[in-house]
Amino acid sequence: MTDLRRVLGLATLDRRRIAWAVLAGVATLGSALALSALSAWLILRAWQMPPVLHLTVAVVAVRALGISRGICRYLERLATHDVAFRGTVALRAALYRALAQSNSTAAWRFRRGDLVVRTGEDVDAIGDVVVRALVPAAVAAVLAVASVTLLAVFSPTAAVILAGCLVLAGIVAPILTARAQTDDDADHARARAEAAASTVVAIESAAELRVAGRLAGVRARAAAARRDVAAAEDRAARWSALAAAAGPLATGVAVVGSLMVGTAAYGSGTAFAGGTSPMSLGIVVLVPLAAFEATSVLPAAAVAVVRGRLAARRIAGLLDQGPAGPADPAVRGAGVHLTAARPELVFDGVVAGYANGRRTAPVTATIGAGERVALVGPSGVGKTSMALTAAGLLPARAGTVRLGDATSGRHALSDLDPADVRGAVTWFAEDARVFETTVFENLRVVRGDLTAEEALAALDATGLGTWVRALPARLDTVLAGGDRSLSGGQRRRLLLARVVVSRTPVVIVDEPTEHLDDASSARLLGALLDPRSGLLDPATTALVITHRPVPAGVRTVTIGEERRDADGVGAGRVHPEKKSLPTPLGRA
Repeated sequence: MTDLRRVLGLATLDRRRIAWAVLAGVATLGSALALSALSAWLILRAWQMPPVLHLTVAVVAVRALGISRGICRYLERLATHDVAFRGTVALRAALYRALAQSNSTAAWRFRRGDLVVRTGEDVDAIGDVVVRALVPAAVAAVLAVASVTLLAVFSPTAAVILAGCLVLAGIVAPILTARAQTDDDADHARARAEAAASTVVAIESAAELRVAGRLAGVRARAAAARRDVAAAEDRAARWSALAAAAGPLATGVAVVGSLMVGTAAYGSGTAFAGGTSPMSLGIVVLVPLAAFEATSVLPAAAVAVVRGRLAARRIAGLLDQGPAGPADPAVRGAGVHLTAARPELVFDGVVAGYANGRRTAPVTATIGAGERVALVGPSGVGKTSMALTAAGLLPARAGTVRLGDATSGRHALSDLDPADVRGAVTWFAEDARVFETTVFENLRVVRGDLTAEEALAALDATGLGTWVRALPARLDTVLAGGDRSLSGGQRRRLLLARVVVSRTPVVIVDEPTEHLDDASSARLLGALLDPRSGLLDPATTALVITHRPVPAGVRTVTIGEERRDADGVGAGRVHPEKKSLPTPLGRA
């Protein structure tokens, strides 16, 4: 529950709004409780055929309670969902802020489908805790006390029976449901993550997988993962059904018990605490029917808490990812500030790679301010991993990446203030997202102060200017569907325009000319690697990953994969005959 409390704290739930939601819920079910008691009294009193005027107040009260119940239910739903929506918005903002500021590596340590689940469905599960658990549990507690108190006025024995049944329906059943649900929901979460990851791969890489002949296999894995999700949901539904049965059972026992106590007292002439009368008997029998309306939702509330606890654990795991430990800056420390206006990027025996995955050979190099360097190597060797490590998005498996200059000193990325690293180095991914918004806003994600003139100049430089000017609203044209609204070449040029408008001293670009024809690719790659081309500011340092032919005179480094023993022993060590693998960047 610690993770759940922590995540709910990040949601910054407004206690005043929660109190209003609980009050509206109490008014809703309180109206139902009062309506049951008053209706019982009115029906049995009317059976005695008193003067009509004796029933007028009760008739009007019944109508008022019936109307107020619907109104209060609407207000309760409105208040509860308002709290939940505000909380999920605040939680997502806090989560994105933590990922952007303190946990940049988290985005690269999880599969994209898993990230979608953690930032999407898991956050929604926290909202469900508010809507389906916190508010209903508080309302049920208040109504249970009120119901038992009301029944005790007429029959303490019936009140004791009702209290015991309320404990069964409102405490025991939810606890058993929560315990039974825990294991099933753990399987459900794993199946959802696998289904989301497989589906994302099948959708976003369909063309490449079809060419490679692997699309059918990926689609089969996605279908199998979805079947696992359905099976996990079915297992959870069984326990939910059993818990749901406890509610009607407790209600029946309470009603039958109250009826037996009431009829015994009425038949023997033993007075109720409120007097022996048919009206008292009706109230004693019918009040339990309304009392269990509040507890009927508690098994579902227990399910919501279990799922919320699991979601909170996954969200906390995402928040706790980072190169330097905890996400909280107060725990992690601010770090050393970068004072160099034009920092150098230094690789000191850096080995890149993911945990439990292949690693690159060590690299030792210094990229001076304003230099342009191409990072090349066979596919799958780890070029992207090395670039992510240089950007501070992936921790080095060995060695150190440093940033700075000879005057102010060169500091390890892990020692620098994360905000300074983000301000100095920008990573432009090959699969960066094109958002479903305007062309202009798709460039302003890099620079919020970008002007329309600068945007058009960048688009002209990458070859998209004519196309943008032909659009209905030019820069303000919405790219409906995001990536799907552009061809592969247009998307690549738009992403390259983001590099052009960036003002960070160091840019790291992954495959900037992919999906372009050979002539356009050679022209743009040459301009990107030439400080005198004017495509980028001459003071900008650029590290470019490419598999295209690199123009003569450009500094390059070829990344090689670290050798491993055939039996797996010694993985991660360089063989003695390969000690020369630390390769400084040299001129081609």
